[in-house]
Amino acid sequence: MPAFDSVAVIGAGAWGTALATVAARAGRSVTLWARNAEHAARIASTRDNPRLPGVRIAADIVITSDLAKSSRADVLLIATPAQHLRGAVNMLASHLTGPAPIVACAKGIEHGTHKFMTDVIAEAAPHAQPAILSGPSFADDVARGLPTAVTLAAKDEALASNLVKALGSPTFRPYHSTDIRGVEIGGAAKNVLAIAVGIAVGRKLGASAQAALTTRGFAELTRLGRALGARSETITGLSGLGDLILTCSSPQSRNFALGLALGRGEQPPAGKLAEGEFTAPVLIELAASQNVEMPVSEAVASILSGRSTIDAAISALMTRPFKAEE
Repeated sequence: MPAFDSVAVIGAGAWGTALATVAARAGRSVTLWARNAEHAARIASTRDNPRLPGVRIAADIVITSDLAKSSRADVLLIATPAQHLRGAVNMLASHLTGPAPIVACAKGIEHGTHKFMTDVIAEAAPHAQPAILSGPSFADDVARGLPTAVTLAAKDEALASNLVKALGSPTFRPYHSTDIRGVEIGGAAKNVLAIAVGIAVGRKLGASAQAALTTRGFAELTRLGRALGARSETITGLSGLGDLILTCSSPQSRNFALGLALGRGEQPPAGKLAEGEFTAPVLIELAASQNVEMPVSEAVASILSGRSTIDAAISALMTRPFKAEE
């Protein structure tokens, strides 16, 4: 198994910049790719990314808009939003010369196909080795070197282990796993559930409601994970319960912030992508195909689509038939 000495991060947003910093701290040779040549040139000259203000980008991180150059790295981290992952990997595929590991660093489910991120990678680049990185983390914390633990999953355990060794450092602790689906389910579902909790906080429904939504949301996540073959230790681990707790409790979470604004009757934060907004309808369709009930997630999807008001959705959840907890 190769040592993975070089890493390319595809996508120069806040998360991509943070991951480039992670790889540099781990001693890798790092390239950060930006689609826009002007954006790449600005970051290269100032060593600062306006999408992650206040974080100095190390001088030895190469910033480029040359995709062919980036594709020659030993490991490729894709830090684009979930719905743009296929396009990014399609562009990369024509430049790949071997079975390079491609690690999805976005959390979501593709619209129209119901594909998870590693499935998208496998289709767009058949010779690649798909992997997924997920867990409780915010770009600003990671970039500043605050202690963070995540999960990195690949089908092959040796590959997952070596990727962890390539990216791990005293401030960034990845755990390796072969439960790809469990990691992907946790990462996708928690974004939707965080919107629900944000709505409750914004509506001032109280700490009891916040705790109940988080707990019942986790039960939904668990049911879907079980139906799709996820392992219980993954769902209760960093990429499942851990990520859910973080995302449902901090305004740093774009999904929580979206829910907070909705609950207050305000406009969502401008310029901030909340993956849960795109994931909600697809998650519900996927759950229905598996005969899995996800009432909290369904309520979020109904609110986001305008099919239900917040008050009506709350009433529907509270008047569901009584049942045993599961």
